[in-house]
Amino acid sequence: MTDERERRPETPAEADGTIELFSTLGKMLRRLRERAGLKQKEFGEMVGYGPDQISAMERGVRVPRPEFLEKADELLDAGGLLTDAMEDVERAMSKRRTRHPEWYRSYAALEAEAVELHFYANHGMPGLLQTADYAHAVFVKRRPLLTEEAIEKRVSDRLSRQQVFERDPLPVISYILEEAILDRPIGGTAVFAEQLQRLLRIGDLRNVELQVMPTRVEAHPNLDSAFNLLTPQKHAQVGYTEAQGYPRLITDMEEVRKLAERYGIMRALALNPLESRALIEKKLGEL
Repeated sequence: MTDERERRPETPAEADGTIELFSTLGKMLRRLRERAGLKQKEFGEMVGYGPDQISAMERGVRVPRPEFLEKADELLDAGGLLTDAMEDVERAMSKRRTRHPEWYRSYAALEAEAVELHFYANHGMPGLLQTADYAHAVFVKRRPLLTEEAIEKRVSDRLSRQQVFERDPLPVISYILEEAILDRPIGGTAVFAEQLQRLLRIGDLRNVELQVMPTRVEAHPNLDSAFNLLTPQKHAQVGYTEAQGYPRLITDMEEVRKLAERYGIMRALALNPLESRALIEKKLGEL
């Protein structure tokens, strides 16, 4: 069992020399975008990113990939200002250490290299799906209260994990979300609308299957807590659960098999991806 000292929010861990680089780069990116008269959404559409991803890069909490910098330099007429930083970004990414609390690091390492990731969520939006503003709203409401520094760090750590969607080769990813998650407007109407729009964008990715479990379904095999299933490269599938701050990485083959069995049955009971998308669009239209 994890003790309280291990579970509490950490101060920024293992300084890796990258924070200042990405913060400065983000400020430059924002200044160039504003000079071009573009909104985050408009610029995002030009480079193939969502407004939440552009916002995260401009705040320095998401790593801008070299290919993004090359395209942004051209579109924003930066004259090589952004492409000159590509080598520094690549070097920083290669030496960057994990930034998660000690108890989470074994899972974070597995997630970063997994060839398959499957998530069941029953209460809140899974971290990989969250926008920056949604994640911020989640951590602001957490008790005991977190400091502003801790909130920013946790949002940053959460967004940094989302690069799994851009990995090469692409991992196979699936989600089952309880419909109740789509009915709780965490962060307020505007923040939640952006969150639902992100769901639609992620659901469009060719390596992602997103399904909603309707509330009208009378029962299914997992009325316990949320859980994840991961298959790391060249390793057996593992499970992960977390309840009231107590994480558990599950490696016992029989326990993992039971979780996988439950997940398979739930996928059959949930709405298919097209039906799920229609429901998300309906919820978005009702906000």
